[in-house]
Amino acid sequence: MSKSNINKDFERVSTDVVAKAAVFQPAIFSDVNGRRGALHGRIKALRPNMKLAGPAFTVEVRPGDNLMIHAALALAKPGDVLVVDGKGDQTCALMGTIMMHAARERGLAGVVLDAAVRDSLDIEEMDYPVFSVGTNPNGPTKEVGGRVGHPISCGGVTVYPGDFITADGDGVLCVEREKIETLLEKAQEKVDAEARRIAGIKEGKLSAPWLTKSLITAGVLKEGEEL
Repeated sequence: MSKSNINKDFERVSTDVVAKAAVFQPAIFSDVNGRRGALHGRIKALRPNMKLAGPAFTVEVRPGDNLMIHAALALAKPGDVLVVDGKGDQTCALMGTIMMHAARERGLAGVVLDAAVRDSLDIEEMDYPVFSVGTNPNGPTKEVGGRVGHPISCGGVTVYPGDFITADGDGVLCVEREKIETLLEKAQEKVDAEARRIAGIKEGKLSAPWLTKSLITAGVLKEGEEL
């Protein structure tokens, strides 16, 4: 395979920014990022309590073949999130217990696959964060070339190597490497605003403050009318 298919040198979102961003839920970043960046809902946490955050180490494979994932495991750096474009294939698993142990021992923050995995009970016992389109006991082939460290499409979202990846029970979100730091302040403001709104609800202020205006704009209410 030509070395051009393997890109080992790319800029990652910094560890400092990752640490600051990791405290926010993916849903918060989605809201302050124009409600975009979420991978398709088919890619879910293997177990609801799993979560991760880190720079993307991207892999593209042919459906049902995991050769390039093995190559990626030999190249990824501690803190990376392995993000695999497996074409949404569910006919076999691309990773299982052995590869997940290798990923963890290499210090990877977790794995995101637009494909299936297996050995889910073992992975749960490992307490290692894995997000996939489900499970399948069939094993993959290891014969077909692909690419590592290049832009991929994962869950309908373009992911560049080094982009910020965050995930929890809601799903997986990708934010561009160059953009994530600019969203930190907005994310905190969103968290604070939601906390104030919840406090207001507990005090009996149940209606959203923007509701009447939006209903008028939508033509549901006339100017001056209220629910």
